[in-house]
Amino acid sequence: MLTAAALSATACVSSSDVEKLQSQISDLQEQLAQVKRTSSSKEDVSNVNKTIAEQTQTLLKSNATLVAKVGQIEDKMQNAQGSVEQTNYRLDKMSQQLTQTQHDVDELKAAAARAAAAAAAAPPVPVPAATQPPSPLPSGGTMTVQPPAPASEDPMQTYQSAYRDYQRGNYDLAVSGFRDFAAKNPNSELSGNAAYWIGESLYSQKKFREAIQQFDSVVTKYPKSDKVAGALLKKGYAYIALGEKSQGIVQLQYVVHEHPTAPEAALARQKLKSLGVDSK
Repeated sequence: MLTAAALSATACVSSSDVEKLQSQISDLQEQLAQVKRTSSSKEDVSNVNKTIAEQTQTLLKSNATLVAKVGQIEDKMQNAQGSVEQTNYRLDKMSQQLTQTQHDVDELKAAAARAAAAAAAAPPVPVPAATQPPSPLPSGGTMTVQPPAPASEDPMQTYQSAYRDYQRGNYDLAVSGFRDFAAKNPNSELSGNAAYWIGESLYSQKKFREAIQQFDSVVTKYPKSDKVAGALLKKGYAYIALGEKSQGIVQLQYVVHEHPTAPEAALARQKLKSLGVDSK
């Protein structure tokens, strides 16, 4: 009986100890799992931070490259803008030289026309005749002297006056003068020139639509005039000034193709080049 009691007590102690041990083991396992989870989380965070750092570095490098490329593009744009401005300046200078040349030609034509008119109007040289005494006046009569005929207006003066008005920027007066000349001298060699300078005056006033119509009249009414190429060129400029770029390009290309050796063709090529259009 004593032995049974001792065995029973031993069994009770062992069971309690085992439960405590199992509990401790469970706690240790839970702590171990927690430690593992914590370690795993730290490692993940470390990996994420590392990835973010790498991506940030990559973005910084990309941004630096982008900034450099933008700077290069800006430099190219500035250079291109400078080239366009230089081209426009050269076009303006060439246009001024062309205008002066046209004026010189007009002056020569006007001088030739004046010389021809003077030669036609010169009275014939009288043949000397025998000297005779003047006829006596009737008794109580009087001699009637006819006043000299008023001098007719010189067409060349009208033309030159209109051109001076154009040079001075008096475009309304220039238009009026050239129209008056063309109306009174429809068969003059300078009629086509007068029509052209009317268009130039309207163009200078930025009346581009009216200028286009006037330049058209130069081409249609005076197809053999040396102002046709200039009229086509300025017609193209007027279209471009109105924002009708395609129409302007067509006109400029027509100048190049139909008048390849004219000074206006060189100006048309330069303008097409500034617009990024091949003139070939």
